[in-house]
Amino acid sequence: MAVTFRNYLQPLLIMFAIPFGIVGAVYGHIWMGYNLSLMSMFGLVALSGVVVNDSIVFVDAINEYRRASMSAFDAVVTAGVRRFRPILLTSLTTFLGLAPIMLEKSVQARFLIPMAISLVFGVLLTTSIALLYIPCLYLILEDVTSVFRRLGAALGMRGEAPSAQVTEPADSEVMLEDAG
Repeated sequence: MAVTFRNYLQPLLIMFAIPFGIVGAVYGHIWMGYNLSLMSMFGLVALSGVVVNDSIVFVDAINEYRRASMSAFDAVVTAGVRRFRPILLTSLTTFLGLAPIMLEKSVQARFLIPMAISLVFGVLLTTSIALLYIPCLYLILEDVTSVFRRLGAALGMRGEAPSAQVTEPADSEVMLEDAG
């Protein structure tokens, strides 16, 4: 992702949403009265993919607007308006597709229920996280990087102590050393 975004911090921003999905899945298991199992962990892996996908779509839209010379705030607001429906529809289709499995009472479906619980409750929580948390973190990240840019520019303009420069010896000095 760092290569795609040409930035090392934006992939971290995207990855910060994953723990919220885990929290939603754990609360879902508690609320439904199920223990975490291996199938729950498989659901968490699938959930991580959905969360990362939603976040990538959002951050990519923000970056697109930033390349079009929008301010960070305007880019976040415009991307939020533009990507709200796709993110919401992705989450709703995941929720509605897995709800029948999660609510199934047959013996054949019992082993799939923990996976469905992880996905359903994780997606419910991370949808709001992707729509609120990612834009806020993006703006915070922009503020912090602009402070460091200004700080770096100010330090560069002040004329700090010159760095030691390596100079090559003159040809006559080399000859004297060889002769000596």
